[in-house]
Amino acid sequence: MLEQYYKFNEATGVSITILPDGSTAINACSVNIQNNQLNFEKKITDLNTTEELTKHFPAKSIITLNLSGKGILQKQIEQTEEINQNNFSKILPNASIEDFYIQNFISGDQSFVSVIRKADADKWISQLKSLGFVPLMLSLGPFPVQNIITQLNLYDTEIIFNGHTIQRSEKSEWTSYHYDPSVYAPFPLKVESETINEKLLIAYAAAFQMVLANKLEPIQAAVPSLDAEFQKRIEEKKLKVQGFLVLSVFFILLLVNFFLFSWLNSSNAKLTEQVSRTAQSTNDIQQINSQVQQKEALLKTLGWEGDINKSALIDQVASLLPPGITWKEAAIDPVDLSGSRSQKTIVFFNRKIRIIGNSEKIIPVNEWIARIKTRPWAKNVQLDSYTFNNEMNTGQFIIVIDY
Repeated sequence: MLEQYYKFNEATGVSITILPDGSTAINACSVNIQNNQLNFEKKITDLNTTEELTKHFPAKSIITLNLSGKGILQKQIEQTEEINQNNFSKILPNASIEDFYIQNFISGDQSFVSVIRKADADKWISQLKSLGFVPLMLSLGPFPVQNIITQLNLYDTEIIFNGHTIQRSEKSEWTSYHYDPSVYAPFPLKVESETINEKLLIAYAAAFQMVLANKLEPIQAAVPSLDAEFQKRIEEKKLKVQGFLVLSVFFILLLVNFFLFSWLNSSNAKLTEQVSRTAQSTNDIQQINSQVQQKEALLKTLGWEGDINKSALIDQVASLLPPGITWKEAAIDPVDLSGSRSQKTIVFFNRKIRIIGNSEKIIPVNEWIARIKTRPWAKNVQLDSYTFNNEMNTGQFIIVIDY
């Protein structure tokens, strides 16, 4: 898929016609590709020297050169896939193939072979290089027009433009070609919807096959030096594209890494804040628990036992008191003397009522205990002690009630 980037986005086609008197007619056309659209950039006609090209095209412009006219031999033969020394002798008897650049355009069962001496072609190539241009392709004659025929407003199998006459079959295969400088196109030529001077048709065709060299088979002469330079430029473009892609991948990775780091940093900040809040909440809870425990310990020390109405319990016990009994003391959760001594702090008997009183007889005391047991809150009632005091002629008792 990257092959679409390994191409030339702009090129200048230069067609040079060597006239019989040795003078030249030079026409040039530059095209470029923008947003997948092929556009004409410049159209220059009727130049006399290659030096005049420098007035219209910048240095280092990619040039695809087309030569026609005097010094170029055109030969139509039966279809031949390869031109070698054996069959070249049929085109130029007693000539060495090593002295020529050869273009073999095959159409149907015919081969249109174009031949030019290397010395003549190299002269033009060297001139373009000395002017600061970059020639990368050489074509001969009108044959590159084959690659743009579908773009032209043609109404017949015959194509006539700027002295060139091409005959084609019903299958659009070339059947013959000849050149007559006095012949011109019978109607204005158009490339798609844009009118083009017929003198520029070959120059445009040459530029067109350069910018689309990766999609079509250019019709060109085999020039090793130009082919090598062409491949070198392609490799440089590949290297630049691949380098750009590598840098793009690294940039994207860095960008992803930046956003990921930012997101993680933000998440980490949120988590840190949550942990801080949780730690603060835990600390607050611990402080509250400590305060609760301190208050519970204080309440325990003070004998607090919830919502029990202890005075009401004493009232109920007093209301059940039988005749003949007097009490001297009633203690709710009395002090545990032995436990206090051992723990060196005040210890109480929890949920106990101790009553000390007097009764001449034990029977009323037992009756009183029985009455107290009828109360639902009294879990256990027992006579802790009963002793008779002869001096006072009465008994002294201790009752312990668990509530």
